[in-house]
Amino acid sequence: MSFPLINSIASWFLKKRFHQMELFLKYPAEVQTEVLNHLLSRSSATELGKQYGFSEITSYKIFADRVPIVRYEDIEPMIERSRKGESNIFWPTPIKWFAKSSGTTNAKSKFIPVSTESLEDCHFKAGKDMLSLYFNNNEESRLFDGKSLRLGGSKELYQSNQTFFGDLSAIIIDNMPFWAEMSSTPSNKVSLMSEWENKLSAIVKETVSENVTSLAGVPSWMLVLLNKILEDTGKSNLFEIWENLEVYFHGGVSFHPYKEQYQRILPRQSFRYYEIYNASEGFFAIQDRNDSDELLLMLDYGIFYEFIPMDTYGTPNEKVLPIWEVALDTNYAIVITTNAGLWRYLIGDTVRFTSKDPYRIKVTGRTKHHINVFGEELIIENAEEALERACKITGAEIIDYTAGPVFMQGRDKGGHEWIIEFRKMPESLDVFSKELDLALQSVNSDYEAKRYNNMTLNPPILHLGRKDLFYDWLKKYDKLGGQHKIPRLSSNRHYLEELLKMNTQN
Repeated sequence: MSFPLINSIASWFLKKRFHQMELFLKYPAEVQTEVLNHLLSRSSATELGKQYGFSEITSYKIFADRVPIVRYEDIEPMIERSRKGESNIFWPTPIKWFAKSSGTTNAKSKFIPVSTESLEDCHFKAGKDMLSLYFNNNEESRLFDGKSLRLGGSKELYQSNQTFFGDLSAIIIDNMPFWAEMSSTPSNKVSLMSEWENKLSAIVKETVSENVTSLAGVPSWMLVLLNKILEDTGKSNLFEIWENLEVYFHGGVSFHPYKEQYQRILPRQSFRYYEIYNASEGFFAIQDRNDSDELLLMLDYGIFYEFIPMDTYGTPNEKVLPIWEVALDTNYAIVITTNAGLWRYLIGDTVRFTSKDPYRIKVTGRTKHHINVFGEELIIENAEEALERACKITGAEIIDYTAGPVFMQGRDKGGHEWIIEFRKMPESLDVFSKELDLALQSVNSDYEAKRYNNMTLNPPILHLGRKDLFYDWLKKYDKLGGQHKIPRLSSNRHYLEELLKMNTQN
């Protein structure tokens, strides 16, 4: 079958799905209530369903009163039983796959259950919806005339007892429908290679001669790959290699620090960037408009959403809200109940709503990855915006960064300490630091108040990260490639101290 014919058939199918989305766009509360009722009904005979009387739950209020909010540590014993082959514990169908995810919260691995239903009705459905939304906005697209260059994790699937575990990308590739595999590059064999440096070389070899029309992957790691492709081919931009390249689907980390670097190697105004929001626990949101930084929350993937306002998070007055009770411009921790058996599970991400008709969000950071030692409530969204402003003013480009607190000692005031690795250095680190400080005050009123006349916080301390510092840190912990990322902000000095120590080593 020719690629033009595939393109025509796929375009028709994907546009048809777009019309099905209109149901949750028009009736979000009803669709979410239906999702919850379906999950409760499916799981009523499970061990967890009997414990909490799922069959007797007839309203969201009863559900919220009966079923507790949990973290991974709370449900780990059940997951370990499931990994050893026990069934019907928290989901009625057998769980064959577990997405191994250490995240950035601690060194201990998490094994997130991935059911057949979550693969089909969430992850794969989202992949098709991502294309549906893109085609709906770009009817002239010739995406399927060529292939998508995908960059997933660097781990194979490993068997333990009767189940398998590995990166979510490995699970998805192992179960990928034929049409998706046909339209992707590199091959599954190369995609699942474990050793990152060798994998990069193999991807370059397999993809440079293909007609690549789209890119998909985490911005930080994709940039490493694309720069290597340019270096190996001697080309100045990617359109000299792939003339028909038209869109980059990205997610996993904020795109802000990398945007200008991408625009330089993709110097075409018509080139599109589409953001997605997915994790081992599920696929949650997709950019639904060209040139937008807001994501449409997808409400019919077998995931029921709840939200905790961050100003009550972890307090005795903690509130938990269904989607129909959220407010705009409030920072929320996300709680999910899924078709893989996660019940009222805190995934550790924070978002804020930019629209309620339809429900659109921006990812703002992590519940544990912020700095709030002095009441400044600095979140990743603030940091990314401030760094972007400082880079524009000073002409700098950033590879990676992390920041932590400087604790008060005696009469000494506190502050924030940053370590930044630059791709392009600013002319003056002092000027960059001052611009960063001013930008942080501009985007965060709590930080501004603490910085007023150096009342509580001194100006930030900025360290220059040596070449490959953050790459070496990730390599040390076997976290190269895939969804692995640097911990950006922390209210303790653990990551900062370790990176500062490594910064003095070759």
